[in-house]
Amino acid sequence: MSKSSPRRPFGGKSNGTITVIEAKVHRSSARNARLAFILTAVIAGLLAAVVAASSIHPILALFVGALIGVPLGGLAWVLVRIWPVLRVLWWWTPEIGITTLVGAGWVQLANHTTTPVTLLVVALVVGVPAAIPATRRAVLAWAWCLVVRHRLRVCFAQFIIANQSGSLPLILWARPTPVGERVWVYLRPGLSLADLEGRLDRIAVACHASTALIERASDGNAAYLRFDIKRREVLTAQVGSPLVDVIDPGTPVTDRPTPAVPTALDLPDVDVPTVTLPAQKKPATSANGSKPAASTSPDTDDVSDWI
Repeated sequence: MSKSSPRRPFGGKSNGTITVIEAKVHRSSARNARLAFILTAVIAGLLAAVVAASSIHPILALFVGALIGVPLGGLAWVLVRIWPVLRVLWWWTPEIGITTLVGAGWVQLANHTTTPVTLLVVALVVGVPAAIPATRRAVLAWAWCLVVRHRLRVCFAQFIIANQSGSLPLILWARPTPVGERVWVYLRPGLSLADLEGRLDRIAVACHASTALIERASDGNAAYLRFDIKRREVLTAQVGSPLVDVIDPGTPVTDRPTPAVPTALDLPDVDVPTVTLPAQKKPATSANGSKPAASTSPDTDDVSDWI
């Protein structure tokens, strides 16, 4: 889809086009629309003909199936054909909605009030949130969410490889976090989590952030991902502890001696326990001076087998 621009007033010619949908995406949507029309018309027509054949003549049932299948196929063709435009409108839905509400509110306010009252109301609506720190931070956080959605779209279009048809991932929604923004993205075939992990530094640069993280948002769907854009580090901030107020200011300070911390292990300083072995009894000798034979009872082992 393109729009022609007029000739330049100071001579020279421009290319005369403003690209809204890439040519590759345009051709892909046309091909998919034709395929959707054929499949929907054939399947819906056959099903309608089979159902109608139970009550009317089969030839008439075929005409009925054609009358039902062709309109349904046309509806499928329209939906698939305008999907690139619907996706662009989805990307700009928050901006379009905010602009519509602001414009409608301004028109209604100007038609029902005088000019001084209109300017006073506008000053209050804009000035009060800007003067309150909490409201100002909330408005800026949501504004950054709108910016990050478009910056991620630029990343996918510029340096992240898309599929052969040129269709970009669907950027779903974004919300502020204490450190930045969190964006949910649904990938199209041709991209994976591993492909994006190697480009997180470029994504952080494009989003004007410090770092960017990515992880799966669903255990059952690898195409559903979550981006965490970090702009600040909250763990380095100093937080007041309520325990300070619990301490009695009149508590005397006690000096405690600092124990000596050993820097090395000295083996002579280690107390080794003394192990005393039990004394062994001498075997009894017989009258002729020979040792008695060892007992060979079945419950005892023969010591000679172990020597």
